[in-house]
Amino acid sequence: MTDDSQPSRRRGGTVASGLLRRHHDFRLLWAGETARAFGASVTGLVLPLVAVSTLHADTFLVSLINAATWVPWLVIGLPAGAWVDRIRRRPVMLASDAVCCVLFASIPLAAWAGWLSTAQLMVVALLTGTAAVFFHTAYVAYLPTLLAPEDQAEGNAKLHGSDSAAGLVGIGSGGLVAQLFGVANGLLANTTTFLVSFVCVARIRHREPPPEPVERARGALAREIGEGLRMVASDPYLRSFTLFGATANLVLTAYQSIAVVFLFQDVGVSSGMIGVMGTIGGLGSVLGALVVRRTADRLGSGRALLLFEMGLLLFAPLMAFTSPGPGLLLYVAGSAAVGTGVVAGNIIKAGFLQRYCPSHALGRISASSAFLNFGAMPLGALLGGALGTAIGLRPAFLALTLLLPLSTLILFFSPVRAQRELPERALQTA
Repeated sequence: MTDDSQPSRRRGGTVASGLLRRHHDFRLLWAGETARAFGASVTGLVLPLVAVSTLHADTFLVSLINAATWVPWLVIGLPAGAWVDRIRRRPVMLASDAVCCVLFASIPLAAWAGWLSTAQLMVVALLTGTAAVFFHTAYVAYLPTLLAPEDQAEGNAKLHGSDSAAGLVGIGSGGLVAQLFGVANGLLANTTTFLVSFVCVARIRHREPPPEPVERARGALAREIGEGLRMVASDPYLRSFTLFGATANLVLTAYQSIAVVFLFQDVGVSSGMIGVMGTIGGLGSVLGALVVRRTADRLGSGRALLLFEMGLLLFAPLMAFTSPGPGLLLYVAGSAAVGTGVVAGNIIKAGFLQRYCPSHALGRISASSAFLNFGAMPLGALLGGALGTAIGLRPAFLALTLLLPLSTLILFFSPVRAQRELPERALQTA
């Protein structure tokens, strides 16, 4: 009888099939993360709709609310990585879920009482964004302690695939709930989904070993942050992936921050149809998760990464030509292509990071990369709002979706271009 509270191992020289079936703790992590992704996707759609339709916020104010979700990466993204490396990761994830559950419940309660304001939306976005920094940093570093190396590729693919699927259902459900019951009530889903995530993570039996006790002198935190930044800056693969991620996220968030306003005001799409379009277009994300492993096995992880990122992001500008009626299919097609490329690329890069970097420094390295990757997102949200206000929603949307495929040139001129397979050696650290 196997002990599936421990990291999974090979059986008889081959990896046993069906990670979800045979690994109890991964199954719980997968279920919790799927519920969390559902709640996050509801937020991404409904929070701007609350601001636009209930509080009559303008384009730039909506972009400010979107930016507030990502500002914490700029403020605490780096120290969060060093803190997470010092403690067990699972309690950090539990605390993050609990905070999000309470904060999202406050929005419909305030709406029912007649107290809801844009200031509250901003505060909720800021604090839940802070919780997300800690959850993401801990989650990336926690997975390698739960799964054996030979199971991590399957685990990453399943987690990204379920995230994408839950995101699709969340977008569609959020739009329909907003139309049927009012937009503020759409955020009730967040309360239950983060509660489900909390319960699932709490039931995981595996206990990661405590970090080695280290005597830390004054200034140790700053030195650990500096070590993480130096490891990313000095390694050509980590540096290239981080620069590409930051640039692509800047542009992605810029056009996504005005997408709901663009569809709602400029194209004249109802809130329910926005959810349906997001669900159909987002099927590309699920497709990316389904085909990435087979494509990487056939072409090599390096070539597959270039194919997904450089090839599919070329279709992003289709979204800017969206019009009523059949023209809505242009938005669906463009968003599906972008979703496929981004999700597949993220799966490849996540597996690379977990194999390439030593466990004791993974929190710092992932936080250093995330600091730039996610730190670019509030700047992108502000850029989208400012550009949409200055030149109009459709011209801004076109300009930004044209910039997205250009960002992939960073990968083309990186060491990835010469590699069929991304390296798997452990990054050497002091």
